[in-house]
Amino acid sequence: MKKYFAECLGTFVLTFLGCGTAMFLGCNSPAGVVGTAIAFGLAVVAMAYTIGGISGCHINPAITLGVALSGRMSWKDACGYWCGQFIGGILAGALLLGVASVVTAPDLTGGLGSNGVANAGGVWGAALVEVIATFLFVLVVLGTTDSKVGAGNFAGLAIGLSLILVHLVCINLTGTSVNPARSLGPAIFAGGQALKDVWVFICAPLVGGALSALCWKCMVPKEK
Repeated sequence: MKKYFAECLGTFVLTFLGCGTAMFLGCNSPAGVVGTAIAFGLAVVAMAYTIGGISGCHINPAITLGVALSGRMSWKDACGYWCGQFIGGILAGALLLGVASVVTAPDLTGGLGSNGVANAGGVWGAALVEVIATFLFVLVVLGTTDSKVGAGNFAGLAIGLSLILVHLVCINLTGTSVNPARSLGPAIFAGGQALKDVWVFICAPLVGGALSALCWKCMVPKEK
C-alpha cells in the first residue's frame, strides 16, 4: 500500500504544481510556455528523488502501462498504481479549483490547466500529438530506468529534462498531457469542453506508452 500511496502523492504534486504554474503564469507567451514546461519537469525530478525508492515514481498511468508491458511489474501492482495516480490527479484538480476560487489572480488557462484539442486541429490531431509525445517520453523512462543499460541515479534527471522538452513542443498544441491522471483531475473540475475531450488525453497517452514498451523490447539487449 505504501507504494500506491507514494504514487498518489507524487501525481498530486506533479498535477498541482505543473497545472498551477500554467494557471497563474499563463501559456500565451514564450516565457509562460518555458516556465510551465520547467515546472512540470522539476516536479518530476523532485518526486523521482523523493519517492523513487518506494514506488519507482511512475506518477503517470502511461508509464505504468509501459513498465507492466515490459514485464517489470505485475498487473496487480499496475492496477494499484493506476488507482493511486488517478486519485492523486483528482485531488490536485479539486485543490486547484479551491485555490482559483479564493485568490485574486485569474486562471490564465481558463480551465485549471486542462488540455484541449482545438490548436492541434481537433480530436485526431490532438490524439496524434499525444501518442507521439508520450511514446518518446515513456521510451526515455524505460531506457533510463533499465536495470542493465539504464542511467542509474541520473534517471530522474533525464526523465525530468525530457518532460520539459515534450512540454516545449506540445504546450501550444494540446496543453501537453502525456499523462492521463494529470489530465483527468483538472478536467473533472473544469467541466465543459475540457471534460468532453478528456478521453483523448486518457487514451492517446496509453497508446503511446504501449508503443514505447513494444519499441524498447525490440531494442533492449537480450540476455545471454
